[in-house]
Amino acid sequence: MKLAISGTYSSGKTLTTMALAHLTGIPRTHAKTMREILPHAVPGKTLEECNAAELIQLVMRRYVERAVHESHLPNGYISDGSSLHEWTYATVRVTVGINPNESIGLDSVEKTDEIRFYEQVVAQLGVALKQYAKDTYDAFVHLPIEFPLDPNGHRPVNERFRGLSDQLLLSVLQEELKIPVHIVGGSIPERLEAITALFGFPKVMSIEEAIAAARADYDLLDVRTEAERNAAAAQVTAA
Repeated sequence: MKLAISGTYSSGKTLTTMALAHLTGIPRTHAKTMREILPHAVPGKTLEECNAAELIQLVMRRYVERAVHESHLPNGYISDGSSLHEWTYATVRVTVGINPNESIGLDSVEKTDEIRFYEQVVAQLGVALKQYAKDTYDAFVHLPIEFPLDPNGHRPVNERFRGLSDQLLLSVLQEELKIPVHIVGGSIPERLEAITALFGFPKVMSIEEAIAAARADYDLLDVRTEAERNAAAAQVTAA
């Protein structure tokens, strides 16, 4: 089975997919975060400083990496996110602006010529990314917003951006693509119990062991800021 774990920022996708992979023995796949990609794609900039064209480049880099990784697992996998996530985050920026934190408290942002062109490009990217999702994933598990947003880990995202992204993801899955989607909430152990029961997945270890292994994996993640990554990349270049 090719199962995508869906949900917006700080919904617990990464820890859930790590634990589920350990619990079931099914391989996990993912794409680098925007923050990880940024020093190579747009050297010297933070996500807040990226313009519309640069954001499109970041979206395509994530999608290509995701598709390549998934193509190497023809017998099935658990995906941390999906091709729809790249498109969703790009699309919501039409409503809230390229830098979402600049529009906090505003009902809408002005559609400049740049934003209008960006909107058209993102809509066309959506055609391809939605087709990929429809043709690739057997089912989705969607994790609702239950945990606080980590502002240090997800700049320039805010609660409005997160809520709009969550709504868009679910509406596209349920109403447009009609891919089987199950909404699963609760603690990590509750999620693991529910997902394995839904799909009849085997358990190759206990839930407690799977979560402990996942937390060890999670602790190894690179959580440096863009500035820290850019400084490290500059040092490598200078050397």
